Amino acid sequence: MRVRRLGCLLAAVIGFSVTQARAQFPGGPPAVGVVRAEMRPITETSEFVGRIQATDRVALVARVTAFLEQRLFTEGAEVNKGDLLYVLEQPPFQADLAAKQATVQQLQANLTNATIAYNRAMALLRTPAGQQSTVDDSRATMLADAALVQNAEAQVETSRINLGYTEIRAPISGKIGRTAVTIGNVVSPGSGTLTTIVSQDPMYVVFPIALRTALELRQHYAAQGGFSGAVQIRIRLPDGRIYGQTGKLNFIDNTVSQSTDTIILRGTIPNPPLRESKIGNAPVRELVDGEFVTVLLEGVQPVQVLTVPRAAVLADQSGDYVFTVDAQNKVQQTPVQLGQSTPTLAAVVGGLQPGERVILDGVQRVHPGQVVSPGPASPSLTASPASLQGASGR
Repeated sequence: MRVRRLGCLLAAVIGFSVTQARAQFPGGPPAVGVVRAEMRPITETSEFVGRIQATDRVALVARVTAFLEQRLFTEGAEVNKGDLLYVLEQPPFQADLAAKQATVQQLQANLTNATIAYNRAMALLRTPAGQQSTVDDSRATMLADAALVQNAEAQVETSRINLGYTEIRAPISGKIGRTAVTIGNVVSPGSGTLTTIVSQDPMYVVFPIALRTALELRQHYAAQGGFSGAVQIRIRLPDGRIYGQTGKLNFIDNTVSQSTDTIILRGTIPNPPLRESKIGNAPVRELVDGEFVTVLLEGVQPVQVLTVPRAAVLADQSGDYVFTVDAQNKVQQTPVQLGQSTPTLAAVVGGLQPGERVILDGVQRVHPGQVVSPGPASPSLTASPASLQGASGR
């Protein structure tokens, strides 16, 4: 009886051990979700920090000394080229111009008389009563009077110019700032800036990039027509929104900064008024002179690159790698070289071939040499077509 009980107990223990072992080591290789490396179109983009800059900027100053009588603009409004902005006290300049014009008339009368005297002396020279010395003296007087008239006319022109300076007009179209001097004050060339006008549309976007990056981009886009034809500029505003207009590069500086080893690039981008948005009578525009923005330098045409989901890429001290599944369903650790990538897609420029199976689902639970049971990865982990737009910066 005791032997039978001992046998039953031993059988139970052995059965429990087998059951526990099966629970810890389930039969068959582990299941993983895989995707195939495939060629997809992706827009190549490099990000830089830039600043918006007006294409034209004018600081208005007084050209003559006078009292400020009128201010004819609204601060913060947009003005057109030629608009009258300030009027200075004009009567003193009008009186000065009239006096100079009177002097010209007086000197012209003297010149007329001297010319008549010279002509008379020349006529008498043909008779016995004429003398050469008289002709020479009258000619000298005539020439001197002509010089006086020319000098007086120049002074009239100077007075006319100064009178014109009493009307200060907009030399460019743009948005006008605050006035620094109010009506009733005396202004002069030494008074400094009265106000500033900055142009509004288009705007410049200026950004420095490392010289090495500039050389790489130039070489990369050389076959596509260079910077001017192969890339476009987009802007990410300070609130994170992507600006709706695109721009073009139009300038690369001719000097590299010795302190930062960077070179300045500049592009132009439209800055139209926002619809139905005004402050007072001034239209509101998205871009403002001096604004910091993120510059997205992106290719005009998407390029075909080999891609895998970004979540499938791992990294260690040796660099980036992915786990692939070979024909025998064994896991292989495959080093890869990445190009520009989006938040969801990694562009692979080396290490993989199109069609290779890359582990995406369960990538943290496998190791090289392990046999797995591959299946399609979860759709939620694969990249959507929309994620192909707008790659991250270098």
